[in-house]
Amino acid sequence: MLEALKHMLSGQHQFASDGLLLMIIGGLGVYMRAIPQKLWAWRVNQTTMTITVKDDDAAFVWVKEWLVEQSFLAKIRRVDLDTALRREETSLIPARGYHWFWHRRPFRVEFYRSEDAKGWTPRRTESLTFQTIGRRQTFLKEFVNEIVRCHQKNAALTSSLYIHDEFWTRVQAYTPRLLESVVLNPGEKEHLVQDVERFKTAKERYRQLGVPYHRGYLLYGPPGTGKTSLVSALAVHFGMSIYAVSLTDFSDKTLMRAIHDVPPNSVILFEDIDCMKTGKARLDPNEWKRKLTPESTDEAADPSDKLGVTLSGLLNVLDGFNAPESVLFVMTTNNIDTLDQALLRPGRIDYRLFLGKATEEQKIGLYRRFFPRASMVPSRFL
Repeated sequence: MLEALKHMLSGQHQFASDGLLLMIIGGLGVYMRAIPQKLWAWRVNQTTMTITVKDDDAAFVWVKEWLVEQSFLAKIRRVDLDTALRREETSLIPARGYHWFWHRRPFRVEFYRSEDAKGWTPRRTESLTFQTIGRRQTFLKEFVNEIVRCHQKNAALTSSLYIHDEFWTRVQAYTPRLLESVVLNPGEKEHLVQDVERFKTAKERYRQLGVPYHRGYLLYGPPGTGKTSLVSALAVHFGMSIYAVSLTDFSDKTLMRAIHDVPPNSVILFEDIDCMKTGKARLDPNEWKRKLTPESTDEAADPSDKLGVTLSGLLNVLDGFNAPESVLFVMTTNNIDTLDQALLRPGRIDYRLFLGKATEEQKIGLYRRFFPRASMVPSRFL
């Protein structure tokens, strides 16, 4: 073969032909050396599965929560310190790079971290990629379900607060209230707790009636009367996390998408709904006509056109075809009279509780909670 190539390239340009021949032989050598690597890569690709989760997905935190609870983590020699998973408590997570562990079968996990130097503030991106032997996705689904169960178990043990920023993010500085710390008028707190308990045991009844399995609560009254504290205490008592929604940050589509990501057994909180134009009462058509003047035609247009979330979009979230189940919708307001009546009807708001200024009995209860050893309550506190 070499003689044939040499004969074909022989002639006046013998030096050039010899150089070309060397290039061909070198290229063939490089290609032949790469064949074993390509065969090995093909074999690995055919016999392994990979699953990747990025830090812009809520599941990224769930995976780290699962990792810190595994016994094999103690055998990893390169670790990072993480204080975001358990607030003040420190956790050790795998450091950047590759790590091997055994979890019913061998796994290789890559913790990737990059620094984006573009822009004014560099942004660090992270991802976790798990690779294991096998060809069937059934094992990967079981692996993911195990991570989800771990997250749900941790969420049930501690009530957390989540806000939405591209995805639901846990607020690290949140400190939940205890139900015992909320002092209401006699019977109010007990009746509210009983109502939630009845709801949580009536799932089959909702199914039989063909009614969406969720319940709406409205806490209303002057500012500073403990509405938010009561929501926090109620969530802790029932082992539920709070997902706080600010309607000004959403459109109809993004709100529906965010609500779909809320897990069951959660509290969806619309705080100060009266301050958001979405929940305010619509003006009577005659009222619009009186406001409509040639000089103010543009200003008199329906303000819902300028809102991120429309009233109909909010109502669809509460009891539309795509409304979530196994959740509590809780709204707080300082002025119930400004809310649209469509928002207040049963099925959207099923339970109302007025929280007014503290009565004398509440003041005594609050004082004794702060000063349990006091023999009497000073008159200036009453």
